Amino acid sequence: MNCLQTLPRSSALPLQSLSSNFGKRWCPIALLGIVKGVALPRSCGVVAKAVSGSAASTENEHPKMDEKSETYSHDMTAAMGAVLTYRHELGMNYNFIQPDLIVGSCLQAPEDVDKLRSIGVKTIFCLQQDSDLEYFGVDIAAIREYANSCGDIQHLRAEISRAIHDSNDTIETSLFPVCLQSKRSCFPKLDAIKSATADILTGLKRLPVKLTWYGEDCSTVEISGLDIGWGQRISLAYDEEHGLWILHRELPEGRYEYKYIVDDKWTCNEYELVTSRNKDGHVNNYVEVLDDDPSSISASIRSRLACDEPELSTSERLIIRQFIETYSDED
Repeated sequence: MNCLQTLPRSSALPLQSLSSNFGKRWCPIALLGIVKGVALPRSCGVVAKAVSGSAASTENEHPKMDEKSETYSHDMTAAMGAVLTYRHELGMNYNFIQPDLIVGSCLQAPEDVDKLRSIGVKTIFCLQQDSDLEYFGVDIAAIREYANSCGDIQHLRAEISRAIHDSNDTIETSLFPVCLQSKRSCFPKLDAIKSATADILTGLKRLPVKLTWYGEDCSTVEISGLDIGWGQRISLAYDEEHGLWILHRELPEGRYEYKYIVDDKWTCNEYELVTSRNKDGHVNNYVEVLDDDPSSISASIRSRLACDEPELSTSERLIIRQFIETYSDED
């Protein structure tokens, strides 16, 4: 079994905060599910048995529980082709693999909720299959009811699907945009993550961009969005000769949305490209930063990754992993 938690909301800003420090602002969440023996990046080691630093639950007194654990471990090892040991009778266990990320086993009883609360966990996301919970006699309904009654922690439930296949993949997927942010800042949105991934695969090439606002009757003009996120602003310089406010910036290839802030009023420039109204009702300016040669390898990669369900090749996954691990080594 496998559990992933994070620390209090006070230690993380909302997901909507789009600064380059997004990797340190990930929203608190906890994932719980079965360990399938699939290897994660070395920075994301998974512990599948009781470990030091973890607190055991009240030991199960059922005389056959150790036998059930042995049978379960044997079946999982046979199914996954990797050695796995799970001792349910030792109680809940967990281990920090990031400052705000815990991996371990599922909660076994309502009192386990208090143990997680005591270390600051605010959200539990359980992916464990119902059949496994029933096998070990875990009353998930009672655990959820108690957690929700506490008022300062929430327990979310989503039985792991065939699409996810195993909880290790879920953890790796969760960590990917966080690690990606370490090397190439981007908005916490799918399209931006796709663009950042393409940047790594194409060499983080940057191209010059010029944005302008015409207006002699304002005192300040700023831009928000672009590659800095909606929580930051960049001031434009005023060109008295032409009566223009100008911003020169180099951006990685990709599509960037932005908005002007004129004398502290948010607005679009009607003379630049404008998006359709999004699901939140907002309309923004946008700029496409593209290689001059549409037939280049870079353009081909970006086009492929921009589709609804892009697939990375084995070599591309290796490039990204090596890129992130190089950054980790430098730290």
